Amino acid sequence: MKKDFLKGTELTEGDIYKIFDLTKKYKASRKKGLFASILKNKTIGLIFNKPSTRTRISFQLAIEELGGRALYLSGDTIQTSRGETVKDTACVLSRYLDGLVIRTYKQEEVEEYARWSTFPVINALTDILHPCQALTDYFTMYEVKGTLEGIKVFYIGDGNNVCNSLIILADILGVNIMVASPEGYQPSKEVLSLVKNKELLKIDTDPFKFIPEADVIYTDTWVSMGDEKEADKRRDIFQRYQVNEKLISQAKDGFLFMHCLPAHRGWEVTDDVIDSQNSIVYQQAENRLHCQKALLHFLYK
Repeated sequence: MKKDFLKGTELTEGDIYKIFDLTKKYKASRKKGLFASILKNKTIGLIFNKPSTRTRISFQLAIEELGGRALYLSGDTIQTSRGETVKDTACVLSRYLDGLVIRTYKQEEVEEYARWSTFPVINALTDILHPCQALTDYFTMYEVKGTLEGIKVFYIGDGNNVCNSLIILADILGVNIMVASPEGYQPSKEVLSLVKNKELLKIDTDPFKFIPEADVIYTDTWVSMGDEKEADKRRDIFQRYQVNEKLISQAKDGFLFMHCLPAHRGWEVTDDVIDSQNSIVYQQAENRLHCQKALLHFLYK
């Protein structure tokens, strides 16, 4: 039976740690110039309806370094942009390809592709979720800290797709997660309804409330793709949520700063924070490649 990765809820805690073990293996192997053949003779399509740097490049390299072929399909060059149904597209692609990685707007579109495809479908970002990012983020914390047990993650800013996925995986992994967002910009109610370990999740509007207990301070853009028309409004609303020297002055020694990038420096984070010794944003970005190799291995073996 084929396996998809659409929300993150498809995985158990044990599955995630298997992926983490594979990630460590693939990261070490790449440094030695050793590559695998898990995807030999397989072609995986990359449908991208939104811009991408890290996700597209890391997935393309991951597929090729696992012995497969990556076929990039810009959303405006395939017939769904002219009204062809996802069902017809998925049924046809199932006769050509061996998998799909999809970055698009609606979560329902990714799930529709998965419904009609005979191969694994991976959600590479929708408006509500970004499970590949969250998977890598928790691996990076695990890699740096050596454990996720007892760790407290503080997400500050827009309760967007990254925040939603961090909450979903925190629930599976048993990680304490705290969120500070303005009213009207808090995490999805649909996502919150999925949380089983509600005692591990705290949500507030005060950006300073959880700073002293945070092991990880995480932020993201205030203006997600599709929200550009609200940029000025959002900048005004979120200004007090900027991760800056004043905010982190109350943080514990040795906290980690994370950001999924791209960062809008001077908006959600200042240079002195993102470039500090506490920042692991580039390690986090690098791990997208290794973790996505591990995810592909998990789905195809």
